[in-house]
Amino acid sequence: MEFSKRSFIAAVVGASCTACVPRNLGRTTEGVLMYGLIGKMTAVEGQRDALAAILLTGLRDMPGNLSYIVAVAPEDPNALWITEVWTDAEAHKASLSLPSVQDAIGRGRPLIAGLERIAETAPLGGVGLPK
Repeated sequence: MEFSKRSFIAAVVGASCTACVPRNLGRTTEGVLMYGLIGKMTAVEGQRDALAAILLTGLRDMPGNLSYIVAVAPEDPNALWITEVWTDAEAHKASLSLPSVQDAIGRGRPLIAGLERIAETAPLGGVGLPK
């Protein structure tokens, strides 16, 4: 079997990088994999700012939530992007039954024209997340 110099270097670098990754990367201090969601909400025409305000004020103090970011989509006047990081999937699931979240859902639902769950993720880390 013949290897080119480039293939050999790529294989060696790839194998060595795997060995350098800390075993706890992407885990909370309890050793559990973090849970992330990326979603897109489309507001009813002209209601994006009102919907964003509900999301930004109604969804605070959620146990297990490490990051909850609401962002506008500059190319779409009705779209919001929501990026969430949780200590684990169970914390996210439990948050849906919190009174403050239920209230925000009730107030926001009439303003939502569409909702897409873009991706579930397992965050590895980042600014503000556990090391």
